[in-house]
Amino acid sequence: MIDFVHLHVHSEYSLLDGACRIKELVSHVKNMGQTACAVTDHGNMFAAVEFYNECKAQGIKPIIGCEVYVAPRTRHDKVNKIDTSPYHLVLLCKNNIGYQNLIKMVSLGYTEGFYNRPRIDLELLEKYNEGLICLSACLAGEIPRKLSYGDYEGAKETALKYLNIFGEGNYYIEIQNHKFADQQRIIPSLIRLSQETGIPLAATNDAHYIKKDDAKAQRVLVCISTATTIDDPNKLEFPTEEFYIKSGEEMSELFPSQPQAIFNTVKIAEQCNIEFEFGQTKLPYFHIDGIDDNERFLRDMCRDGLYKRYGEPTEQAFDRMEYELSVITQMGYTDYYLIVWDFINYAKKQGIPVGCGRGSGAGSLCAYCIGITGIDPLKYNLLFERFLNPERVSMPDFDIDFCMEGRQKVIDYVVKKYGSDHVAQIVTFGTLAAKAAVRDVARAMGLPYQTGDIVAKAIPRGLPLAYSIENIPEVKKLYEGDAKIHELLDTAIKVEGMPRNASTHAAGVVITKEPVDYYVPLYARDGQVSTQYTMTVLESLGLLKIDFLGLRNLTIINHCQQEVRKKYPDFNIENIPLNDPQVYDMLSQGRTEGVFQFESTGMTSTIMKLRPTGIEDLIAVISLYRPGPMDSIPTYIRNRHNPKMVTYKHPLLKDILEVTYGCIVYQEQVMQIFRTLAGYSYGRADIVRRAMAKKKHGVLENERKAFIYGENGQCEGAVSKGVPEGIANEIFDEMISFASYAFNKSHAAAYATIAYQTAYLKCHHYKEYMSALMTISLLDSTDKIFGYTADVKRNNINLLPIDINKSGRGFTADPDGIRFALLAVKSLGEGAIASIIRERENNGKFKSLQDFCSRMTGKDIHVRTCEALIKSGAFDCFSNNRHEMLNACENLMQNAAQESRINLVGQLDFFGGSAQETAMEAVIEPAEEFPYKKLLEFEHEAVGMYISGHPLDEFEPIALAGKCVDISVLSENAKEELEYFKDGDYVDILAMMTHRKLFKTKSGAMMSFTTFEDKSGSMEVLVFPAIYEVAGSLLKDNSILHIRGKISVSDDEPPKLIAELMETAEHFTEQSFKKNVCVRVNSKDKKVIEDCRKIAVENADPNSENKLKFYFEDLKKTTAIKSASSIALNLDVLKQLQNTVGNKNVLFM
Repeated sequence: MIDFVHLHVHSEYSLLDGACRIKELVSHVKNMGQTACAVTDHGNMFAAVEFYNECKAQGIKPIIGCEVYVAPRTRHDKVNKIDTSPYHLVLLCKNNIGYQNLIKMVSLGYTEGFYNRPRIDLELLEKYNEGLICLSACLAGEIPRKLSYGDYEGAKETALKYLNIFGEGNYYIEIQNHKFADQQRIIPSLIRLSQETGIPLAATNDAHYIKKDDAKAQRVLVCISTATTIDDPNKLEFPTEEFYIKSGEEMSELFPSQPQAIFNTVKIAEQCNIEFEFGQTKLPYFHIDGIDDNERFLRDMCRDGLYKRYGEPTEQAFDRMEYELSVITQMGYTDYYLIVWDFINYAKKQGIPVGCGRGSGAGSLCAYCIGITGIDPLKYNLLFERFLNPERVSMPDFDIDFCMEGRQKVIDYVVKKYGSDHVAQIVTFGTLAAKAAVRDVARAMGLPYQTGDIVAKAIPRGLPLAYSIENIPEVKKLYEGDAKIHELLDTAIKVEGMPRNASTHAAGVVITKEPVDYYVPLYARDGQVSTQYTMTVLESLGLLKIDFLGLRNLTIINHCQQEVRKKYPDFNIENIPLNDPQVYDMLSQGRTEGVFQFESTGMTSTIMKLRPTGIEDLIAVISLYRPGPMDSIPTYIRNRHNPKMVTYKHPLLKDILEVTYGCIVYQEQVMQIFRTLAGYSYGRADIVRRAMAKKKHGVLENERKAFIYGENGQCEGAVSKGVPEGIANEIFDEMISFASYAFNKSHAAAYATIAYQTAYLKCHHYKEYMSALMTISLLDSTDKIFGYTADVKRNNINLLPIDINKSGRGFTADPDGIRFALLAVKSLGEGAIASIIRERENNGKFKSLQDFCSRMTGKDIHVRTCEALIKSGAFDCFSNNRHEMLNACENLMQNAAQESRINLVGQLDFFGGSAQETAMEAVIEPAEEFPYKKLLEFEHEAVGMYISGHPLDEFEPIALAGKCVDISVLSENAKEELEYFKDGDYVDILAMMTHRKLFKTKSGAMMSFTTFEDKSGSMEVLVFPAIYEVAGSLLKDNSILHIRGKISVSDDEPPKLIAELMETAEHFTEQSFKKNVCVRVNSKDKKVIEDCRKIAVENADPNSENKLKFYFEDLKKTTAIKSASSIALNLDVLKQLQNTVGNKNVLFM
């Protein structure tokens, strides 16, 4: 066997270019008998630590490197065409000094040199070359490029330049042979260059994939990256299929005359020796003026906080605090607590709302005492050891929620305190999940959209492709029955799970003792600087990671509280009672729209069945309402309502599971079972809980013995505590089955508290809460506004139109209802809104359009802005109609601008007599108002929704009786895939088309991607050729159609509807009125039945085909009124019936 080491390798982190999966790469190298391997991704070091760990695990020597891009001039030069083709250069770390120099250069390549690619330059190479070995790179390197151009002397000069920079023994001329002419042509010149300069050769293979037959998968990755297909003649691709991990023998055969080039790779590998330090915490320096003992400072704060929180603390509370402090001090986390306390304390002093806790940190009493968290861990029996214990290896983690509006201010404070070079955001990677891989590969292979869609739909969410092919009959049938789909899935398997793109973690920030690029390389795009290592890697390196999370509900609560305090100055959300029966009644009735955690249809259904009476119920539901533990919900609800049905496998479980009616719900309960039944320490119990969650079978079988029989010096075992062996085994099995689903109670308690706060505000301060909720939703998700406005109307609160003299920036509570927000007007920016409100407050209400134009000219108000305000109805308080104002708007704005200019330069009419018309004096010509439908269209154009009415209003009774589904409900349930509507279900909608994009298929047939909207939301409707051919003529702007179709759900996109029938709303109405009608009532509701009977008798028609049936829901029986079994059905009669029994209780049959 010939010794050889691959020194030029692109892993999967050469995003959508390299196809070498790290684990498989190292295994392949090991199987070939090679002892070392390098990773040299394009311009980045994303893979460094993961690659290092995998090599160490498999006994392969890791060589950390990077194929950098070197700017032709300097990294600061960024001129098109001149600076767009940087040279490639391979740098390998000899030692840890080299590693630090490499991460410094790679970081500066992004932060200073980025121009299409991250670029370094000669200045950086001359400054940071110590500890590095340099290879001259592939054809894109400076030397090969000059040789390709015939510039041998230039290439020689470059080689000597790099030799001078890196020194003898640290610079090699790289020689490659991928069997294509351009490369083979320069091999003799490279050999000659080595001979003339004495610079040694090193053979590499520029590996982008592991095996030769992976070449196609790599080509597909490049096509995904460049949005091309493999049939595209202009696609980017390698000239041969030789860019794989070759054996020493294969490499030797490529260079028979240069055996030294092969040997030198082993020599280089022997020189490369770096070690990463894991598990050693590297907290940043923390100092407060006047404090010289951080441990004493934390202890004093905890003691003071204990008295503040509990008044007269119990002995249990004192003991718990002392225990926690001893663990915190012993494990070296005093400064960690103080760092977190410091920025939370800053936020609170600045009036920035902070969440009451998130994650296991809420289990710490010390955190509660000093104000990091707001959940009482003693009250809810939360475990400190779930957060921190002496047996825990990884760092603890406080995740903090902040008000969205104040979050950045807190991050800015941290940057200022520790220094901008000590704080960075954290990279995260989007990956090609199974369904996404299928869709992307199908596009790259040039397959029809429907092919990729059908296959992706057949794959269950969360399951790997290989498993689905083997175990899911529908997928297996597709795989075995169609050659193209077979090829598609085979290729998709090869790219599944690979990183697709790098982005910035939404909340994670790393804070370091030394500058961040002393420890890790940096990545920068669009002005955002982040680490090149992920959150888990940073934690393993001992760096402090904090999640600064923005929670919109904290912002909503804060806005609402500010409004409530205008009426009740002493109101404080922190002081509300957590046992208010009215709040729980509201939730039990399903009035959950806008309530944090509980507003989805499935969750609403669950909470209605549960009928909660306390916060523990909310904590449990939040924990259970997820795939997996959801199966326990019926048992929990049954036991909750029938406590006599609660059973325990052993009496020792009663105190632990009583709060959840005999069900294991929380991770903390698993830990308590280990401690109470078998005498485990909480630390060991937490380790076993983690092993259960990850299904580490080897660990679990050893722990089963310890749990049942005990372990000398470690735990007593369940048998010694009187638990029969069989029962102990059953309990252990139950914990294993549930541990992977069990939820962190600390987290659930914190979120249940916030959920309760939102419910309390909605219950007792409805208008203020819904105003705050809809304001934030305008900025966040306008689709949500549809549902919230419907809730307002259901609660008999008037939704008042936009009024230039009454509307505020956001929605506002008004004595007559809730006033629409100026923020809703699309072309009205924050500056313009502030100017309008300021002008109104300083100089009074606007009296007319002329007055508005005159006073607002030059203050961020333009003609388009003014027109949008008119269309929205904001000026309906003036005497003119919208048609008149739109006609006059432009002239009035021009006149006002001219008057403003005259006044500005002081050109007053000193001579008198000038009768120049001013904006205030301009007359608005009369005009007939626009038709109602046109006014509604204008509103939608200006605001994105309808305010004074809706084009669907006239068809709403038909849609309700015809079982048409609200789009918002459809989308929500399809996304959850928990109950009601699932992928592939057939549904009906009645909606209006707002957007259409035509598309021609490969066969030349037409199809359309359309957007339809009803009063609750909007969604995309796909109209494939067969339906388009029949109903394409109906697809016109604002056309109202009845559509029956199939729900289509994919992981990475909102749900869609695939149309299978389309007809006009008028035709749907006509056909509906030919059907029978069923009215659902309760047999005991005599008044409702009598009112229905009167309507039926008044409209009885023995000649009508419309039969009227009554369904008694409580009796499960259907009957008819003898004297009026048939009625003359029309819109008026339908409305009467709906008004009598409720909209959803009258159905066409």
